[in-house]
Amino acid sequence: MQYIELKEKLKEFTIFSLNDIKKIEGNFYRRRLNEWQDKGYIVKVIKGWYIFSGFKLNENILFEIANNIYSPSYISFEMALSYYGLIPETIYAITSASSRRTYNFKTPIGGFIYKTIRPKLFFGYEIMPYNNKNFKIASCEKALLDYFYLNHALKDKDSFDSLRINKDNFYKVVNEERMLEYLEKFKQKSLTKRIKSFLGFMKNA
Repeated sequence: MQYIELKEKLKEFTIFSLNDIKKIEGNFYRRRLNEWQDKGYIVKVIKGWYIFSGFKLNENILFEIANNIYSPSYISFEMALSYYGLIPETIYAITSASSRRTYNFKTPIGGFIYKTIRPKLFFGYEIMPYNNKNFKIASCEKALLDYFYLNHALKDKDSFDSLRINKDNFYKVVNEERMLEYLEKFKQKSLTKRIKSFLGFMKNA
């Protein structure tokens, strides 16, 4: 298979894998990928995953890539909180929740951080469409719960203050009833106590 032929057949792919290529050509010679990298035709994101050179990246595309290179996963934690406008910080790596082990990737297109949650907590994400494609991202309520779940130090006024949550936006985007419904599924007394304290803090902030 020639490179031009590959690019045409995978033109709808944001990111592609060796397995995707082998579905097109079963006896594809893997060494060609190294040759195409050397010629600057493709970029290896991580082992086994590639994008075409010159591909224009944006947040939506990076989110879709994050979902694909380490699956199952969905965007959550700091990245999701920033996406919903709940925290002011610029996030320099795409943070995701996964039922697999915690893992970090430094790639030519950016950093990808995956944090482990228990398989039974792998819920509360939404499938967001864009340009006939999509990515999975935690709802704002689940992103907050995931963040608190892994950050046990968030338990008092000072630590809540340090989050610098945008109060006005919080009450525009967060459904407190849904958040409490999700919270029950965690079945963790300490987390329940901390979240209820946080909600009380937000009402008085």
